[in-house]
Amino acid sequence: MTAREIRSLLAWTLVAVPGLVRAETNAELQEQVRKAETAFAATLASRDVAAFGRFVAEDAVFFGSDSVQHGKAEVVAAWKGLFDGPKAAFSWAPQDVEVVGSGGLALSSGPVYDASGRRFGTYTSVWRREKDGAWKIVLDKGNPYCADAAKP
Repeated sequence: MTAREIRSLLAWTLVAVPGLVRAETNAELQEQVRKAETAFAATLASRDVAAFGRFVAEDAVFFGSDSVQHGKAEVVAAWKGLFDGPKAAFSWAPQDVEVVGSGGLALSSGPVYDASGRRFGTYTSVWRREKDGAWKIVLDKGNPYCADAAKP
């Protein structure tokens, strides 16, 4: 291999391999998680249970109102009925997103609204960055919203 070919290969590698030249900032990672959470929420609005499942880690744990689901298959099965019908019964959106210093875990939390737009809950999700760079949910729990608790 000639010196020119080596330089060309090195230049291509630096461009083609994300994160090789510089580390992503915490703000960039937060934005990745915010976008992942927003896309995850859109799966319920678009009634796409298969897309929903793509955001759930194989070893995920989701806390339901009266049970806990362990593993992607249980989570998707428990949520499947929520995708029936023409309109979603609820929606959510990220309000707070934080990423740990190592860049491998993140927390997303925000309001949950009923179909009429009334806030009734708060969700909290823990995301893990997979080897391929994709963010997957590993823990998820919702809680009732208490308006008085939001006051200082």
